Amino acid sequence: MSARRVTAAVAVAALASLLAITAARADGPAISTPGSPVVVANEPHQLTLAWTPSTWIGDPAAEQPINYEVQVPLGPNTYRWLGTTTDTTITLTDLAPGTTYRIAVAARALGGYSDTSPAATVRTADGRATVSYLNLDWSPTNNQIQHVLRVTNTGTGRLDLTTVRVRYHLRFEGGNTSLVPNCDWAALGCGTIRQTVQFFIPPGAPSALSTPAPPYPPPGTPVPGWVELTFTDGVLAPGASTGPIQLRHHRHGWSDIDERDDPSWLAATGQWTGNDKITLDVDGVREFGDTYA
Repeated sequence: MSARRVTAAVAVAALASLLAITAARADGPAISTPGSPVVVANEPHQLTLAWTPSTWIGDPAAEQPINYEVQVPLGPNTYRWLGTTTDTTITLTDLAPGTTYRIAVAARALGGYSDTSPAATVRTADGRATVSYLNLDWSPTNNQIQHVLRVTNTGTGRLDLTTVRVRYHLRFEGGNTSLVPNCDWAALGCGTIRQTVQFFIPPGAPSALSTPAPPYPPPGTPVPGWVELTFTDGVLAPGASTGPIQLRHHRHGWSDIDERDDPSWLAATGQWTGNDKITLDVDGVREFGDTYA
């Protein structure tokens, strides 16, 4: 009889422990928060991070292996996923050089999760070229976009400018995608610079082929796009720059433009800045900037 009582007591204790752990997990994370990521190696196109590990909260005897998700926090409960690993170190190869990222780590497993670690701010090593930005327009809601760009060769070899592509990213508010790009002055000469306006209708928006044909795009729809800048000539030695390229854009009807939601816009300060929301590619390879950083 006593043996039966001991067995029953053990069973009751085990059930109570299981219920307590389950209740604790229902109220909060079952895994401790991993440490903030630390840079181990930083090279163009390659960033290695490490962090202190997470542990199960409570008795870990029957717990599952822990996976780590490396993320860029974009907003409340919104993240850009960069990679996952069961180790406490990871090498990322899909980041843009010369760009600032806020990177955090979260632990996940079957039956548990952790809070997200504090984000670490990391600027990746420069690639073959960078872009500097000077906003000339102190009013972001008038009828023009006015700024100066400067491309610098940060690589070790000569940079053929005909292989360079710079994109200034913006949003066409109100569904108005008209934009006239202008080059007012450039140290290289505006004749060596070509500008192209590109925009992208959001998925699910009515097509111009719909019957009856709706407005295209629908009024009020924010439309992402860019002004692309390329060069017809020029070579930069290591450390050299194009000098200032003064640009000005307006709509065909000269209506007001709200620049504040443009990814590449920064408020005017009167100073040059490394604006890594402007992207630069060389031979089709990203060397600077990431609008999703």
